[in-house]
Amino acid sequence: MRYILSFIVAFGVAAIAGQILIPLLHRLKAGQSIRADGPSWHMAKQGTPTMGGLMFILAIGAAVATAGWEDIRAGNWNHVYVFLFALVFGAIGFLDDFQKLRHHDNEGLTAPQKFLLQLAAAIVFTVLMRRQGYLTPNLYVPFLGVEIILPWSLYMIFAAFVMVGTVNAVNLTDGIDGLATGVTIPVALFYLAVSAWYGLNELTVVSAALAGGLSAFLIYNFHPAKVFMGDTGSLFLGGMVCGLAFALDIPLVIPLVGLIYVVEVLSDIIQVVYYRKTHGKRFFRMAPLHHHLEIIGWSETKLFCIFSGVTLVLCCLAFLGVMDRYPM
Repeated sequence: MRYILSFIVAFGVAAIAGQILIPLLHRLKAGQSIRADGPSWHMAKQGTPTMGGLMFILAIGAAVATAGWEDIRAGNWNHVYVFLFALVFGAIGFLDDFQKLRHHDNEGLTAPQKFLLQLAAAIVFTVLMRRQGYLTPNLYVPFLGVEIILPWSLYMIFAAFVMVGTVNAVNLTDGIDGLATGVTIPVALFYLAVSAWYGLNELTVVSAALAGGLSAFLIYNFHPAKVFMGDTGSLFLGGMVCGLAFALDIPLVIPLVGLIYVVEVLSDIIQVVYYRKTHGKRFFRMAPLHHHLEIIGWSETKLFCIFSGVTLVLCCLAFLGVMDRYPM
């Protein structure tokens, strides 16, 4: 089965790439700048190499090109479009990381710059998938087995909102060692199971590649992290999470399989709104949620295990909700 090959290739390439990339990032002094207003104990991570997401991006690309070559020759580019979509977000993240390293600060691209670039990527991907016949404006509602048919113009707005929101939610989740990696592996396995169930072999290839690349990256990213994925990696992961959901035509499943991403974003929004409404008071000790839990005593390992475990359970539940999306 090609998805097994895809997993093995991605895992192997990422594992080997880590041995080369991490020393290279050290030599280039590509160290992470830690937020001054973050948990004080995070300052010990100052200088840990960032942009490590390059290793699993390279690995997933290699797996898609090898295990997915048969589909490419047959004219099926669905999996390639998903990868390229995520790659564009990875490039945006790379620019952001580069700016941070260049100015030796935790601030990279401005919020408007990132938003406009991400919005453009979302619109191009949606139009491309529609023209290639990989996308419909029919929103399948998990568990209910019904479809909401939208006008294309409204669907485009919906898709852009979901894509940009998802990408930034995954980015926000990448705040402690291994967290975004551990949460996204179950999501990748969910997409693998769904695409296999639907018989979409080309999407099993890219889903397995995502799972394989992240599993190898976790060797270096688990606490204490030897490397961070940076915005290069987290924005790419966000692109993969929403790209696969749209390619499988089940975008409404994102809030369920990605509930941790959603909660992280909501905690940040609540903190900002509450702070402004109360003129300086804080709802959480610190936002997003994982930092609040850190401050009240949760270790990074505990956060990793619980957040990843919750996501795994939710992904199993989500599979039951979408398994009847297409007749077998």
